[in-house]
Amino acid sequence: MTCGHCVNAVTSELSAVAGVQDVTVVLVPGEASAVTVVSAEPLDPSVVRAAVDEAGYELVE
Repeated sequence: MTCGHCVNAVTSELSAVAGVQDVTVVLVPGEASAVTVVSAEPLDPSVVRAAVDEAGYELVE
């Protein structure tokens, strides 16, 4: 991610996942940015990965 638009895209897609209560992105232009997702229940990692993919980005661990 390189800008606020990128952050908004990822935040929007992750916020649409059922059970997600909050999404925080720490933007680090040119490097891997940190994304924190808060939910009431555990989330399926494949659903989280799909949401990030839908926003146009790749989830790295």
